[in-house]
Amino acid sequence: MSIVDGWVQPAYWLSRLVFTRGLAAIYLIAFLVALNQFRPLLGEAGLLPAPRFIAQVPFRLSPSLFYLRYSDRLLVVVAWLGVLLSAGIVVGLADAAPLLLWMLVWLVLWVLYLSIVNIGQTFYAFGWESLLLEAGFFAIFLGPAWMAPPVVVIWMIRWLLFRVEFGAGMIKLRGDPCWRDLTCLDYHHETQPMPNPLSRFFHHLPRRLHRAEVFGNHVAQLVAPLGLAFPQPIADVAGVVIVLTQGWLVLSGNFAWLNALTILCAVAAFNNAALGAVLPFVQVPALSAPPAWYNAVLIALTAVVLLLSYAPARNLLSRRQLMNFSFNPVHLVNAYGAFGSITRVRYEIIVEGTSATDLTAPVEWLEYEFKGKPGNPRRTPPQVAPYHLRLDWLMWFAAMATPQQYPWFIAFLTKLLQHDRATLKLLRSNPFPDAPPAFVRARLYRYRFSSGRERRETGNWWMRELVSEYMPPVRIAPVESRPT
Repeated sequence: MSIVDGWVQPAYWLSRLVFTRGLAAIYLIAFLVALNQFRPLLGEAGLLPAPRFIAQVPFRLSPSLFYLRYSDRLLVVVAWLGVLLSAGIVVGLADAAPLLLWMLVWLVLWVLYLSIVNIGQTFYAFGWESLLLEAGFFAIFLGPAWMAPPVVVIWMIRWLLFRVEFGAGMIKLRGDPCWRDLTCLDYHHETQPMPNPLSRFFHHLPRRLHRAEVFGNHVAQLVAPLGLAFPQPIADVAGVVIVLTQGWLVLSGNFAWLNALTILCAVAAFNNAALGAVLPFVQVPALSAPPAWYNAVLIALTAVVLLLSYAPARNLLSRRQLMNFSFNPVHLVNAYGAFGSITRVRYEIIVEGTSATDLTAPVEWLEYEFKGKPGNPRRTPPQVAPYHLRLDWLMWFAAMATPQQYPWFIAFLTKLLQHDRATLKLLRSNPFPDAPPAFVRARLYRYRFSSGRERRETGNWWMRELVSEYMPPVRIAPVESRPT
């Protein structure tokens, strides 16, 4: 069989190259996040200890290598192995490997990250975790650079992209009415989970431009994805629309690697001719056909993906559409979506501590500052994405609920009272560097972006007002002495 027929197509060589190198870079970031954050959040002494989860949830519901044994040291080994394998792909080492070795490297990456996600509980309950796992699974079968890329896998990535975009578009139309009357972006830039340095600028755009943003979003998510099913140049146009709108989201907010990974999936819409105009310095080499047994692998893969596609396809048409839902414990062929509802008001939990042991008299309370989420009104929101600050994101959700609904928050306060060094590393600043506070508390504030006049007069990025007490002052009860 010629390499231009059947299962492989050299015209997508450049798409395959950009997708796999970019995906490996995102894997690299994801494993670095695990190295820096998993132990204080989910380790043996974490806020939601993974060993406790493993003891309570059966393997079949959440398969992970850590069911064999969990330890923080083993987690570090797994994360570092993921970093090294990802880096090897990014610099091109894997592309020189035989097909079986290529597949093994990508398979190991997928298994390692699946093992982390499946014990990550609420700290890993984000749609982009499933998106990375599904994209990473398809990458196993794309083959190294010396081989003609399998076009059937390129189509699987387009199907993934379609579910991401069309699913997000449908959940919006079925959800908050502000998406239908084009007013959602009057609020979203200000109330999104983690604003970036440009979010205030986007929020203060004229309202007619916000209407245009929402309308453009509907076009990008409900119309453009249909073009992915067509050949060039229609698929090229669809890909360009998706890339541009995702780039707009990159400029206006911090959504971890969601936007970057969606852009990478959109690369599957372009052939060598389209991408060659952007990357003229990359030359397509002479390509070899894959071994005969590989066709059987692709046939089996196609059958599995078709079988697993029934539930998410039905979900897209359902009035009770699920958002960011995995129909199987290995996160393959998932349902996606984002921001089916929009919050109109921004609330932030401000955590404070004091060294005073007597609260009956006036005391000084000092604020803990987080790395990404709003706190100090004068501080410019940082650019974090594609890195992911998991604790900061969960604080946004917690502000819309009660501490009792988020047990990890109470554990977090306990760690502050214990002066836990691993937990404190998750924060930007610790107002008690030498000794732990005697008491900590949490208060709920309403935040809004400052106007131009307020910014000039106060220097504040945010204006805030106290709403209520979120958690009253708490301390670690002293140990009662017992007579010997």
